[in-house]
Amino acid sequence: MPPKESDLDPRSGRRAKPSRAIRRLVIWYRRNAAVTTIVGTATSSASTAASAAGSVAGTMASAAGSVAGSMASTAGSVLNPLVIDPLRRLQQSGGEELAAISRGERLWVAVDGMGGDHAPGPILEGCLRAVQILPVRIRFVAEAAAVEAVVPKLGLGELLREAIQRGLIELVPSGPSVGMDDEATVVRRKRDASINLAMDLVKRGEATAVYSAGNSGAVMASAIFRLGRLKGIDRPAIGALFPTKDPSQQVLVLDVGANMDCKPGYLHQFALLGSIYSRDVLGVPRPIVGLLNIGEEECKGNELTLKAFPLLAAEPRISFKGNCEGRDVLSGNFDVVVCDGYTGNVLLKFLESVGSVLLDVLRAELPRGRRGKVGSAFLRSNLIRIKKRLDHAEHGGALLLGVNGVCVIGHGSSKALSVVSALRLAHLAASHGVMDDLHRLSAQEDTVTACG
Repeated sequence: MPPKESDLDPRSGRRAKPSRAIRRLVIWYRRNAAVTTIVGTATSSASTAASAAGSVAGTMASAAGSVAGSMASTAGSVLNPLVIDPLRRLQQSGGEELAAISRGERLWVAVDGMGGDHAPGPILEGCLRAVQILPVRIRFVAEAAAVEAVVPKLGLGELLREAIQRGLIELVPSGPSVGMDDEATVVRRKRDASINLAMDLVKRGEATAVYSAGNSGAVMASAIFRLGRLKGIDRPAIGALFPTKDPSQQVLVLDVGANMDCKPGYLHQFALLGSIYSRDVLGVPRPIVGLLNIGEEECKGNELTLKAFPLLAAEPRISFKGNCEGRDVLSGNFDVVVCDGYTGNVLLKFLESVGSVLLDVLRAELPRGRRGKVGSAFLRSNLIRIKKRLDHAEHGGALLLGVNGVCVIGHGSSKALSVVSALRLAHLAASHGVMDDLHRLSAQEDTVTACG
């Protein structure tokens, strides 16, 4: 087929060659096969490349754009099945069980609908998603007026009506809620607050677990007042899951904020609680426990860690590996890391900032100009996934260990995806015998205390 007149160079009459920028783009695209997994932005990046090339290549931009576009389309058709859906990731364990969930197999979870910076809208949206992919039913406790106002605004009316008709969600009206800035002791005065009513549902056996993204101090106070502490456990602890360099492994760090000042015996109990959690919920047969410290040697540390070390080393019910330095927390060498709540909370808040800082650094270091913009477009989804992997909010929530019931505390900024993840965690804890093992542990600790 003879070349079209538009494809010819007006000066020489021969077929015009693609510009150097276009040739470099095509070569770069072919060589970097791994980058082509970023299917979501490939097509738009191709059009961007064609537009940028247009100012350089003139009439050849459309031809180059069609070439890059066809390449992106081909990559998309081949690689699209490899793209990871965050919600699909939540179903990886036991996904076959979720194919057909009968009404009788579902567990009731009480949700504090007024807890969180964005409540009740994103919390309700997350609950509606959760009942579609998880074997749970939800009693959503919230102020009726707040729910009525947010449902039409988010377009959740039809989904909510369907879930209620199927018996998957029940709305439980509550009184004035506990604010994110309120003192923890306010739960004693606001008896009809959503968090208190949700705890009462667990206490009466009308729910197997409770979830709240509200004021963590108030959630802990309500759990202690309403559910009570396990016998033999002096202080409940908040256990948070941190990512490691192995995408399939997480490390449980506790305490991350419940107890600012600790005694050596508390850390000993945290190690026992964390081992049970890691074994029952995370499926680690023999969790490796570490004591957060400034060095690996037994002789290093402050008074707390120096006295806690021999207690952990002499405990036959755990696999204690020794001190864990800060650089080893995310190494994957430990399954459980124990520390006082002050240190753990500092560590948690530091980790929360790592994802966004890393993304900003990468953005600043990417090449400038047209090539940098094209490369950034291809890498954008990868960078966002890196940020999410390091973002504690993406892990949904943390179990409050040491109280007489399954209680999951979510991040204050939780959105729908975090709620789904937290509810999955609550279901795993409620259905894998965590409370049975914790009760046996508390009975053992109570016996040891009595004999001592």
